[in-house]
Amino acid sequence: MKVITFTDTMIRKLKPAEKKYTRGEGNGFTLRVMPSGVKTWLYVYAFQGKRCEMNLGGYPAVTLETARGRFDAARVRVKNGFDPMEEKELAASTRRNAHTVSDLIEDYIGKYAKLKKSSWKEDERILYKDVLPVWKSRKAKDITRRDVMQLLDGMQGRGNGIITNTFKIVRRMFAYAVKREIISTTPCYAFEKGDELPTTVSRERTLSLEEIKLLWLGLDKAAISGDIQRILKLILLTGQRSGEVASMHRSEIRGRWWEFTPKETKITKEIPRKQRVYLTDAALALIGEGEGFVFKSRAPITPNEDGTLPEPRHITERAISSAVRGNLLGYEPMKRIGVKHSSTNTKKKPFVVAEDKRLNVEHFTPHDLRRTCATCMSNLGISDAIVDAVLAHLKKGEIRTYNKNNYDKEKQLALETWDRKLHSVVSGSKEDNVIPFQKRATT
Repeated sequence: MKVITFTDTMIRKLKPAEKKYTRGEGNGFTLRVMPSGVKTWLYVYAFQGKRCEMNLGGYPAVTLETARGRFDAARVRVKNGFDPMEEKELAASTRRNAHTVSDLIEDYIGKYAKLKKSSWKEDERILYKDVLPVWKSRKAKDITRRDVMQLLDGMQGRGNGIITNTFKIVRRMFAYAVKREIISTTPCYAFEKGDELPTTVSRERTLSLEEIKLLWLGLDKAAISGDIQRILKLILLTGQRSGEVASMHRSEIRGRWWEFTPKETKITKEIPRKQRVYLTDAALALIGEGEGFVFKSRAPITPNEDGTLPEPRHITERAISSAVRGNLLGYEPMKRIGVKHSSTNTKKKPFVVAEDKRLNVEHFTPHDLRRTCATCMSNLGISDAIVDAVLAHLKKGEIRTYNKNNYDKEKQLALETWDRKLHSVVSGSKEDNVIPFQKRATT
């Protein structure tokens, strides 16, 4: 094995070969390169006549400096007559035996989800509501694949999307636990859609023009707060996501433009950019005046440590979905298993909306309003490229690299055209004032 001095530049330039190979710096400090391109730090040493290889971590997650520090520490242990691999396994075993599911959830939320996921609160809610009560104080290492299957089976009837999302969060938590050596293997293996996991059907629901009118006019009498009514109308007007509309902040509005960072996805995290949405007169009227969050939550506010009150939070996506669901035709709240309502029961009975206040529209979700907006704009002759720009979708293919046009003028025309069409639908007026979409806008 060729002896060299490791540098970051040299390590980056090492290319995979047909077979795995190693490079060594001396005294057992080694880098292994696999045909797949995976690079792993090793400490190769002899202990009691046996050749041993201690895994020091993968590059580049474990830097050269960190790997060298681990190597130096392990080499000192060998010189003093101790096997660092046995000590490492003993420490890992101790952690595995000590960690309960409750400990793991707390660890995962605090050290991973809060730092890595914008949706960490949803992870926290699901883990504490649906997972912890089932596994309680069981050891994390004792959870098996069968336990995961039974957890999901117990959620039957709550919707395929909820079951699938719960599994994804549990799988991510156990993957985190494996990486941190809290457990040795994950119980979330070999789960396939259609077998152990339900198949979630991609939604295609769009509202017809008649349904749009019934919804818009019906919101005024529905058992839905004024703020959520305005949010739903803004989703339909602008085509933006419910969470983005709900979290709208006054600081994001500059004149007739609303500028914000779109919901984080794998793509937007890689290519961060701002979204600019033109606000028509109708949109500005729905937004209104005021400071801070446009749609403030009514949830109690916890004072800061110094006694001052933080800025009120905004209405959540969950609250919007719940409000819509409760006002749909034929909706009945799910009964909690094992909960009996009686005169002595202190639990709140679910709020049931009177039939005459319900929305006279077949089942839909807030996200269906975004799809409806996009479909209606397309029906008005607006090109897919402009509709994608309004929806904050990234350009497709190489055009993403070369075409840097933000389509502001085209987006303004598109949203003004859709605004006029929507007004004619709701008011029942003639469509003479709906100007066909043109490629060039007046300034």
